[in-house]
Amino acid sequence: MLDNHSYNLMSQLVEEHKSLWRIKNKYKNDAGDCGDCNKFWNAMIEDKEEHIKDLLGMIKTHLG
Repeated sequence: MLDNHSYNLMSQLVEEHKSLWRIKNKYKNDAGDCGDCNKFWNAMIEDKEEHIKDLLGMIKTHLG
């Protein structure tokens, strides 16, 4: 069984992946030609990808 700390990291990883998927597959499409919104969503994609990378590293440390 995982301790709460490891579970929380894994749970947050799932949430970040879900959020990234929604941004890439829904929100950016809905933004259409709005340059400001597309710029915002692209920045969010970069942030989410960085969070995912960081979470994966922490999970590997705690479970490895």
